[in-house]
Amino acid sequence: QVQLVESGGGLVQAGGSLRLSCAASGRTFSGYSMGWFRQAPGKEREFVAAINWSGGYTYYADSMKGRFTISRDNAKNTLYLQMNTLKPEDTAVYYCAAAAYDIIRTRSRDYNYWGQGTQVTVSS
Repeated sequence: QVQLVESGGGLVQAGGSLRLSCAASGRTFSGYSMGWFRQAPGKEREFVAAINWSGGYTYYADSMKGRFTISRDNAKNTLYLQMNTLKPEDTAVYYCAAAAYDIIRTRSRDYNYWGQGTQVTVSS
């Protein structure tokens, strides 16, 4: 099993930055691809970014591309999401997820494990 815990959320002004972290644990963590999703109140869960095991390949939703950067440090069992030029519409609960295979996935149903989420609020 894999356990994920997000952190780093908070309140920022529009145009500001935040870096989210996702600490992973579990004996089967090795070889997992990982991703970030977000969900605003009353809205569907939305794909943000994904990264393969080695970190050599990343993929972003169009609205995040150029502003967000996903990365991972496998030695520390940690996934990151650097968020720059934040907009009010970025306000949401952000979740990290892990898939039990080294293949990039963009649908929430393709991920096996999820964190509890961390709130990001961007003021106007």
